[in-house]
Amino acid sequence: MLEIRDLCVSYGSINALQQVSLQVAQGSIVTLIGANGAGKSTTLRTVSGLLRKERGSIRYQDEEIGDEPPHRIVARGISHVPEGRMIFANLTVRENLLMGAYLRKDRKNLGQEFDFVFSVFPRLKERERQVAGTLSGGEQQMLAIGRALMSKPRCLMLDEPSLGIAPILVKTIFQKIAEINRTLGITILLVEQNANLALEVSNYGYVLETGRIILHDNSDALRNNEQVKSAYLGAG
Repeated sequence: MLEIRDLCVSYGSINALQQVSLQVAQGSIVTLIGANGAGKSTTLRTVSGLLRKERGSIRYQDEEIGDEPPHRIVARGISHVPEGRMIFANLTVRENLLMGAYLRKDRKNLGQEFDFVFSVFPRLKERERQVAGTLSGGEQQMLAIGRALMSKPRCLMLDEPSLGIAPILVKTIFQKIAEINRTLGITILLVEQNANLALEVSNYGYVLETGRIILHDNSDALRNNEQVKSAYLGAG
């Protein structure tokens, strides 16, 4: 569904991504793990059109999208939940969700999407009229994911969904990610520093280090890889 080949991205003279290649099969959950500054967020931001690639190819459903603007990429069916959530703090929960459907031509027929988001995240239904900035970190993350779902994506990119969330809610968020994948068949590309959880929920994983893919395999194999265990799983 999504294929990145030899992707290079720079911030001025700094090479952020150096010939990164990865594949995300339709219906799968693929994770990118690595330390801070490895290039994980840069990868997602480039796919979603927020950053411009220097070289390489980004293909989605067999079409090149590497030079398209963000709104065109969303319209194609790719939604990006950024690091830090980036909700509209002064709007209500419902208004935030409506913002996720801004490209929808059938905005008057969003009942099914609201129903699904509220079924996955019942807490959002309870707080539908509440100002989003007053939600807890975990609730704001639920809202950010729910907002992305309102665009009816076929591919969902999640950047550090556990960041800033109370430990008691982190497991819940990851259970919901798996539920979204399983229930709707939405393909998920997941960036996450909590490598244990990321590899637990995903089918396949890539290890990114200083802008390069150094290792990739199915998630179970990566969890048992001594290099990964030592560097990212707190073992060794």
